[in-house]
Amino acid sequence: MARILRVALPVPLYTCYDYLPPPGPAPAGAGRGCRVRVPFGRGRRVGVVVGTGDHTGVPRHKLRRAQAWLDPAPLLDEPLLSLLEWAAGYYHHPLGEVLDAALPTLLRQGEPAEWRAREHWFITAQGRETDPSELKRAVRQAQLLARLQAAGERGLDAAELAEIPGQARRAARALADRGLAVSEQRANPELLEGEGCEPRPEPLPEQQAVLDRLQAAGDGFQPILLEGVTGSGKTEVYLRATEQALAAGRQVLLLVPEIGLTPQLLHRFRRRLAVPMAVFHSGLNDRERLDAWLAAREGRARVVIGTRSAVFAPLPEPGLILVDEEHDTSFKQQDGFRYSARDLAVMRARRLGVPVLLGTATPSLESLQNALSGRYAHLHLRHRAGGAAMPSFRVLDVRGRPLREGLSPALQEAMATHLAADGQVLLFLNRRGFAPTLLCHECGWVAECRRCDARYTWHRRAGRLRCHHCGDERPVPRACPDCGSVDLRAVGQGTERVERALAELYPQVPVLRIDRDSTRRRGALDALLAEAGRPGPRILLGTQMLAKGHHFPDVTLVGVLDADHGLYGADFRALERMAQLLIQVAGRAGRAERPGEVLIQTHHPEHPLLHTLLGQGYDAFARAHLEERRAAGLPPFAAMALLRAEAVQAGQARGFLQAAAERARALTGSEAGGVMVLGPVPAPMERRAGRYRAQLLLQAGRRAALHRLLERWVPGLSELPAARQARWSLDVDPQDMF
Repeated sequence: MARILRVALPVPLYTCYDYLPPPGPAPAGAGRGCRVRVPFGRGRRVGVVVGTGDHTGVPRHKLRRAQAWLDPAPLLDEPLLSLLEWAAGYYHHPLGEVLDAALPTLLRQGEPAEWRAREHWFITAQGRETDPSELKRAVRQAQLLARLQAAGERGLDAAELAEIPGQARRAARALADRGLAVSEQRANPELLEGEGCEPRPEPLPEQQAVLDRLQAAGDGFQPILLEGVTGSGKTEVYLRATEQALAAGRQVLLLVPEIGLTPQLLHRFRRRLAVPMAVFHSGLNDRERLDAWLAAREGRARVVIGTRSAVFAPLPEPGLILVDEEHDTSFKQQDGFRYSARDLAVMRARRLGVPVLLGTATPSLESLQNALSGRYAHLHLRHRAGGAAMPSFRVLDVRGRPLREGLSPALQEAMATHLAADGQVLLFLNRRGFAPTLLCHECGWVAECRRCDARYTWHRRAGRLRCHHCGDERPVPRACPDCGSVDLRAVGQGTERVERALAELYPQVPVLRIDRDSTRRRGALDALLAEAGRPGPRILLGTQMLAKGHHFPDVTLVGVLDADHGLYGADFRALERMAQLLIQVAGRAGRAERPGEVLIQTHHPEHPLLHTLLGQGYDAFARAHLEERRAAGLPPFAAMALLRAEAVQAGQARGFLQAAAERARALTGSEAGGVMVLGPVPAPMERRAGRYRAQLLLQAGRRAALHRLLERWVPGLSELPAARQARWSLDVDPQDMF
């Protein structure tokens, strides 16, 4: 065993640390990629060994000894560890924090990388013969008995039991006392097993062309941008491509942007594929996340489906990486280690030598430019599956028109027509709560957040004012704090307010509101989506979590209540984001036999985005917008890095950034030239969560020039005297300027 361990620790410092090996003999497989527990300062940390050797720059008598090996063999295999090292270099982030972000929480805390025995409940022979209705005086026991009977030999594990409302574990023990159920301790929890019962439709010619391209790639790296109109059968392509990889004995990784898209995709994959699957998303507890990670690492899970962090899932037998809705900004981590899961998926596929398929109806301009320049293959699905027609669009000019809680007469009339024809209506409004502003009608006082340069949103049902930026909240005042007037009025509409109006306008029609407020409780989103998918007249109302990727076959009308919100944003990406959102939400209409209609309410019907997008389609808009970006020297024709800083005092963040800018400008005069240093300037929302924020932008026509500067510049930022007064972070390839 080498005498020196090079250890990456989860600390915000751009260095690794040398330690002597732990006392005693080392495990046979100990070395690079293993975790060790080490002393650090006055405490101790869990780190990852990234190198071993016999030499160190630290005097040997000053070296401290690691306390213990935590893994008998590398926890991170060489391909994954080298990818994480590359990511640390590309995003200029401390390696220890990058490795920490790639591991489940329990492994970061030093827990063993092994399955833990957990309680599992099964029905007994007596329980199978017992009618739940016989337990008349024990309703919860009767309900649980029915669930166990339906589960059959698979039974229910502790996590499934915890999801059942009420005292399910107490009911289970009561059933055991009656001899109707029995529990066992199982070390390896059951994975999500695919049923493999869904029939395989014959692929359309466009779909087959994509599959042929993937088949031709074989074991080689092939990035493919799959641009398919909404409802064109991209999920069917994912399924068939996955089948091809599974038939070759390989694992498949599927990334989705948000947890809201996971249930429907998982349902489709489970019904189609008879293989074990693992799921990664923020709704899992720490033990469930570790179980999924171990299942992927051991190869037991043949398909891994997850949100952003699933890009780090270990895959011993990788064969294919799929990225659904590749344009979605949710793939970009917005704090800490600010990586792009989409971009890392492409890099991981390149290093593994496997194909990567990026699917979307509205490609990001970065991916589209990669396709137009020949770096990606560019394939299309131009027609909807099953012969469904694309929806028709109509812009509703609401200037001077009476609006009832944001609903124009024309939209109300269209809703009544579609509901009477047994259709469903989806209304999109990207503002939750009851109203975005609470105003005093007497003196003009506005309820503003105490910690942000933002207004409170009134949540009427909860009786609270909440800031959607920092989370601060307070009770709704009974009177104006400035003049004492009780004439406080809600200004503007949120989903909660529109929901109330819909209940009054259409009292016989169920209204389902799907936003972050209505889906906070575990299992609520799945229940609402299941209800939304049932036939019969319904009104679905929601924010952007309802707009993407979902398949609602009975929706025939989509109404966009306020298209103006994104038409005049300060960020240069605002129009791109708005165009993508409009096309995505419009794509929920007319996905089955009946044609769909999309109505877009706006006070700016003459806006060029609406004319190009609705008249010529997203592709024409994207290509025109690419030329505008090229002329302006903006991404994807330039590389950017954004240095953000925040501090308690107003001038401290800008003071740090000013010193950082001077250092950067001094470096750009040498071999790190070709980089513009812009700022510092206040952030668009200067005060947030009680801290003042500012930012400094670095922009270069060539990515290599930007990274040469960052390599020399970033490690020294913490040494600046002003750095002690501010918190700062670097965002390479920022997706928003907020």
